[in-house]
Amino acid sequence: MVFQLRMNFVKDVTKHEEMWERQHELAAHKIYSMCSDLGGFFLKIAQILGKPDLAPAAWVRKLVTLCDQAPATSFDAVRVVLEKELGQSIEQVFETFDAKPLGSASIAQVHRARVKCDKRDVVVKVQHPGVEKLMMIDIRNLQLFALFMQKTDLKFDLFSITKEIEKQIGYEFDFIREANAMEKIRRFLYDNNRKSPVLVPRVLPNLVTRKVLVMDYINGIPILSLGDEMAKRGINPRGKLAEAAKLNILNSLSQAYGQMILKSGFFHADPHPGNILICKGSEVALLDYGQVKELPDHLRLGYANLVIAIADNDASLALQSFRELGIATMAKCKNEQQELLQLAKTMFDTEMPPGTTVLQPFSEDSSIKKISVEAFPEELFSVLRTVVLLRGLSVGIGINYSCSQHWRSMAEEALLASGRLSTG
Repeated sequence: MVFQLRMNFVKDVTKHEEMWERQHELAAHKIYSMCSDLGGFFLKIAQILGKPDLAPAAWVRKLVTLCDQAPATSFDAVRVVLEKELGQSIEQVFETFDAKPLGSASIAQVHRARVKCDKRDVVVKVQHPGVEKLMMIDIRNLQLFALFMQKTDLKFDLFSITKEIEKQIGYEFDFIREANAMEKIRRFLYDNNRKSPVLVPRVLPNLVTRKVLVMDYINGIPILSLGDEMAKRGINPRGKLAEAAKLNILNSLSQAYGQMILKSGFFHADPHPGNILICKGSEVALLDYGQVKELPDHLRLGYANLVIAIADNDASLALQSFRELGIATMAKCKNEQQELLQLAKTMFDTEMPPGTTVLQPFSEDSSIKKISVEAFPEELFSVLRTVVLLRGLSVGIGINYSCSQHWRSMAEEALLASGRLSTG
């Protein structure tokens, strides 16, 4: 805000962009340092802020590294957790074990290894010691801030969202639950497609505890390294070959999420860039099932209605769907239905408005300022977050698409199967 005031005194408009870029670089460095030093839930905040559809490019470049390059736990501490959880020494369980982690995130880090009497490589996920207590303290502080914000500046039911965050993140500390979720989603996607749209790692069930999870190693590159990898191979990142590969990646992810959310109701709820690998032939692997969500049928089918409303630009159906979903709103404008449809698109669709690369949902002319959200079902937050993360991915790889358009036929299938639509 101080910088905005300073800008008013700079008459040369051509200097504005340069000055803002320097300011964004400075702010990105400060936020990165804060999130890295504080750890816990602040690493999750970095993931949310570092999205190309919400933040300046300087922020994205800096913060996105915290998705899988967070401060690591020492190997000695990892050894203590592993041996306590598995009841054996590392040498008794593993033929080889890389002391250097493949990556480290907010709750755990992963190491490459090979189990004795098995020639395949595996990934060993190990929980950071003491992180659960720290993260829960962070979230309770966030809830106090959410109450303050919704009573002062932002008329949105933020507290309900933070309660859902608390519940969902609490689940992430139970790797047995994560292993079961991974297997359930893997079976669903493999059973409902001739070929699963995404690869899901296979769990080694005899090597799973609450704080340790061993699964198949999937060879691939992080989605954010795709451009660099293409350049390394002499492929023009903006050429036809690259565009076709990117479109295939986005279609695979969108297909998987449409099926999970609308047909199953049980879905992976954390598609941030650190959880997505690109494998040979532009196949997509979806990792980390710590955050999954199961929607009750009334919300799954209500959301299917909303998908159709957004895809068809049907403001009346959008209003009806909001009511069915239990999203209570209060209009502060005359054209309530149209603004509510725009709000639905901002919250639940991946398509960016023409000529826009960064959304500004909290600007004075945004639909969120014109339609206040008085109540928002906690269970829907995971859908909202998933769509927002998918939008960030699509903007990041340079393809603007509408998940609602892609999911429309799936939404109709879900409603038909439930008897809520007739074939006539």
